[in-house]
Amino acid sequence: MSLYQLQKLLYQLNRDPALQADFITDATAVADRYELTDEERRAVLEPDIGLLYVLGVNGQILMHFAAFMRIEWADYLQRMRDGVRQHGPIRAGVYAMTTGYDDKVAGV
Repeated sequence: MSLYQLQKLLYQLNRDPALQADFITDATAVADRYELTDEERRAVLEPDIGLLYVLGVNGQILMHFAAFMRIEWADYLQRMRDGVRQHGPIRAGVYAMTTGYDDKVAGV
């Protein structure tokens, strides 16, 4: 997984109006500038907030990306909850879930 590249894309997208304009015009071309896995690329382009959360994207970065994508706060929170239900525990990053899951399910 290329969590660094994924977070770099979202971080830069959150702060650069020119990149935001490019993303609105051609999100695929913007995503192609970063070394993302197919799963990460799909999560950004859909956008799948729940999957991005499970992949380990930092909440501060993800929160701003969700706002950029015009996702309301309550919906953002629900999408993160749904992401864990659908995709399993958070896989990487500071929010990685280490309790409450069977070791085989968590991949330990």
